[in-house]
Amino acid sequence: MTDSTGASLGGGLRDGLQAGLKSLGLDLSEQQVAQLLSYIDLIAKWGKVYNLTAVRQPSEMLTHHLLDSLAVIAPLRAAAQGRAIKLLDVGSGAGLPGVVIAICCPDMTVHCVDTVAKKAAFIQQVAVSLQLSNLKGVHERVERLAGHYDIVTSRAFASLEDFVTLSSGTLAAEGVWLAMKGKHPAEEIANLPAGIDVFHVEQLKVPGLDADRCLIWMKRAAAVT
Repeated sequence: MTDSTGASLGGGLRDGLQAGLKSLGLDLSEQQVAQLLSYIDLIAKWGKVYNLTAVRQPSEMLTHHLLDSLAVIAPLRAAAQGRAIKLLDVGSGAGLPGVVIAICCPDMTVHCVDTVAKKAAFIQQVAVSLQLSNLKGVHERVERLAGHYDIVTSRAFASLEDFVTLSSGTLAAEGVWLAMKGKHPAEEIANLPAGIDVFHVEQLKVPGLDADRCLIWMKRAAAVT
């Protein structure tokens, strides 16, 4: 894959991405770095017509979208432990973090579901443009989906209660939910329905972003016998 896209956005963006990857402890190939830069370029181009995101400047996309999503990669890789994982990204919008996960974790099958047809179509275009055979955009309401996903993710989708309730039909029996949140959502955790176990809250530090970030790991509680 050529790096013409990265060049069109300027070397500063590539440098910022490389610095962020180093800070996050992520070792990506040149192809993956080029794909991430191409992805930003696609968001910028399609966003003018499709209103994919309120963030329009590439430099802000780098920190608020790309690096924010990249912060979840190391924890995801650790959870997967090299297994072939099927992942669903709920309310994916422009594909965050689903597209980033698909680029960085080629062994994972990533489906991005959104109720807005143009956003699901954009993700399909990204899959074709970046040759991501493990990525698929799905236009549907998550509560109408049926599947057996090992991990179900969300980023700024809904409250934890709504997230797990709406997506419960898609989670495999031994699967886990992974919600990306800002500040620790103590009230949302307290309002989770019975039978949902928050087994880990992981604090994240996003390079170049002065804001609280955390991951909420959840699963179905074990049945009491």
